[in-house]
Amino acid sequence: MKEDSRATGAGAKRRAHRGLKGVVALNRSPLARKIIIFNMMGTVILVAGVLFVNPFRDSLVLQREQGLVTEAELIADVFEAQLPTTEPEVSRDPLSVDIGKTLAAVTIGPGVDAFVFDKSGRVIAAEEGPPRGTILDGTNTQSTLITDFLNAIWETISGVLSAKDGQTEQVDSEGLAGSGFAAALAGKTTSNMARDSAGGTLFSVAAPIWNGGEVIGVVALTSAEGEIDRLVRHEREQVLQMFVIALLVSIGLSLALASTIANPLSDLAAAAELGRDRDARNMAPGRVRIPDMASRTDEIGRLSVAMRGMVAALYDRIDANEQFAADVSHEIKNPLASLRSAVGTLRVAKRDDQREKLLTVIEHDVRRLDRLLSDISNASRLDSELVKEEEDEFNLIKTIFNLSEHLGDQARQNGVDFITDLPAEPIVIRGLEERLAQVFVNLISNAVSFCEEGDAVRVWARRRENRVLVVVEDTGPGIPEQALEKVFKRFYSERPVSQFGDHSGLGLAISKQIIEAHGGVIWAENIRPTTVDATSEPLGARFVVGLPI
Repeated sequence: MKEDSRATGAGAKRRAHRGLKGVVALNRSPLARKIIIFNMMGTVILVAGVLFVNPFRDSLVLQREQGLVTEAELIADVFEAQLPTTEPEVSRDPLSVDIGKTLAAVTIGPGVDAFVFDKSGRVIAAEEGPPRGTILDGTNTQSTLITDFLNAIWETISGVLSAKDGQTEQVDSEGLAGSGFAAALAGKTTSNMARDSAGGTLFSVAAPIWNGGEVIGVVALTSAEGEIDRLVRHEREQVLQMFVIALLVSIGLSLALASTIANPLSDLAAAAELGRDRDARNMAPGRVRIPDMASRTDEIGRLSVAMRGMVAALYDRIDANEQFAADVSHEIKNPLASLRSAVGTLRVAKRDDQREKLLTVIEHDVRRLDRLLSDISNASRLDSELVKEEEDEFNLIKTIFNLSEHLGDQARQNGVDFITDLPAEPIVIRGLEERLAQVFVNLISNAVSFCEEGDAVRVWARRRENRVLVVVEDTGPGIPEQALEKVFKRFYSERPVSQFGDHSGLGLAISKQIIEAHGGVIWAENIRPTTVDATSEPLGARFVVGLPI
């Protein structure tokens, strides 16, 4: 019942986590927030840069200035065309023409004030243009609520950061028009800029009225109060409107991007945390399930595959350790049971020969336990040592030759012929030389142990493209067919009764582990002529090792 409740709790936790997906989950995700903020920063900096540099303001100022200059010169040309040229004394007097009527007949731009000065600087005519309901291009200046709010923020920031242009004197329209009178009276068309009472920009252009090569008056035009600022504000509104749209699009794309990154990572993290909690507090039985995202071709898919592989390898290692512990317990119990029986019998034995026989059994079991524990210790440390030790390049043929020299002498002392067939040229591989030497010592020693006097052991090696094959053959009894796959299992031993207890059954298992750690393969087979039935008695056993070059 407890396990069921823990399983139910873990399942509820997984379901609750899955229910947090979507926008709400993204808002709770620090990674999602970072993605959205970083994506927004580029748009914000771009728009802020456009508004701060404000290139269209300078362009509008120049265009408006040139427009007013052209308009003033055209109005001056109208007056010059009406002045008579046959009466010099009259032509020099602008009052000889109906200045007011002529100025009223001229079309003046919206929001522009026109003034005509005589030679003494007195205003002899003035006219106002149409009301400022629209700006020059006819675009409605009324802005939306969002744009007004953003413009207010921008104007506050720009008012703090922007430097003053130095023209802070506040003048009215007529006063600004008269500021260019002196230069125009000298025959030059001039333009001036100042601030109105509200801080807006005002333009003034003064153009001379010529007659008979003499300036007889001045036409001055002033722009509407804050006209340029309204134009700039309108342009800013358009930029800010596009900024709001771009910002919304950026947030939407960021949410979509975050959903493909943050949610899968959150699933992986939740699975890993669930496994951590389960291991720490035994929350629920069963294995941790890492989400399968192998269908994704990006780094998250690779991470999912890697994590699933790591978890699978971890559980395989746990299973192997449990099986190893069970095997060790079983293997140790056998000699312990024999020892217990021998010690118990020794207490009641009367004859010396019986006591001597029991002591021999005890000594044999002690040696067996010592050998078994040593092999178990080596096997348990093998994984960590294979990871920690540094691989080097070495000549595999030289290593096998040196081992064959030593082991061959021992075999010959037992009446076993020892034959080597190694290539003359070196074969260099990369790996752990001592560990691979341990493998070949195990294989050669096993082959010799199964041989009787008059049998033979042959060791040979060949290079095959990108691999090297090392083969150890013997003319012993061979391997039972049902044992060909079992010989590499831990504690498995298929030996004569006379050799019982002399081997722990870990040698071939350790050899297989070392070879596979080097990316190689190892297998066992019986030696038979190709023309002989597979069920016939074998001529011996063969162990083949393949290593990458």
